Amino acid sequence: MPLPLLFIGVAAASSLFGVSKTAQAVSTNSAAKKIDQIANTAVEEAKNKLNLQRTEVSDSLTALGQEKLFVLNNSVHGFLESFNRIKNVDFTNSVGLEELKNLNVVQEDLKELKELGEFAVEVAGGTAAGIAGGAATALAAWGGVTSLAAASTGTAISTLSGAAATNATLAFFGGGSLAAGGLGVSGGIVVLGSLVAGPALAVMGLVVGVKTDEKLDKALANKAQSDEIVESLNTASMQCAAIRRRAYMFYTLMAHLDSYMLPLVWQMETILAEEGDDYRQYKPESQKVIAQAAQTAVTLKSVLDTPILTEDGELTEQSAKVSGLIADKLYKN
Repeated sequence: MPLPLLFIGVAAASSLFGVSKTAQAVSTNSAAKKIDQIANTAVEEAKNKLNLQRTEVSDSLTALGQEKLFVLNNSVHGFLESFNRIKNVDFTNSVGLEELKNLNVVQEDLKELKELGEFAVEVAGGTAAGIAGGAATALAAWGGVTSLAAASTGTAISTLSGAAATNATLAFFGGGSLAAGGLGVSGGIVVLGSLVAGPALAVMGLVVGVKTDEKLDKALANKAQSDEIVESLNTASMQCAAIRRRAYMFYTLMAHLDSYMLPLVWQMETILAEEGDDYRQYKPESQKVIAQAAQTAVTLKSVLDTPILTEDGELTEQSAKVSGLIADKLYKN
């Protein structure tokens, strides 16, 4: 009976074809889910890495800002108090001390340092709470802010706080985690140096009810999108690491200069107590101490004033040059 057998064969073949299509659909759906999972995992890992870097940069900039205020309130303040009591200071007429005649101490630098010192003293005198919320970060990132120091303390601190809150880069460092949506600015991924209004941080999952082939296409599209997001986040992480290193370098320079400055300030106090306040009557060794203290104060001012970041979040060339020059000078001595 050949005819029934033929029908059975066709039915069996159709059944096998259906099973094959079902298996293929299951396999495609599984592949799509796996691609989506890989995409989301990659974004999550990059996000966590950037959150860690963001926290470390925030801590390093805050520490640098606080170190600046500490140095201004201690060694710089002590130097200014003693130096301002000394009369007839003229390094160019230091008899028998030829090396002092070429000393590069500019009076304008000392004047601006005095303004910075007064700014720091007033901050410590009762409005230190004003440096919270990113102002210390702004002080570290943008240098001594001499122009602000010349204004009233309240205005200066308020301006620093406001700048930190509205600048995308500094707001990013002061904001919450990326997982909590804390970019410090609304919408977009912060890639330091620019603000990219890019795609959402979470890669979308598969859409229920979409055809199997379309699910795979969508998963592949999600993977391409996640690759772009991961690249942006990793770029930001690398820039964060560079900023943290620069902030640490400046912190180290400040601490090194401060450790050199304090003994000179103590010697100045002794000189004032034992030799009076007329520079012309000082012993050559004492004149040299005063000159060294003044030169160190000017060097400190250059570190205090030098901005680490531009307002767009890029590392400044000036900070690289200044840190390199001062480090060479310090470590040669």
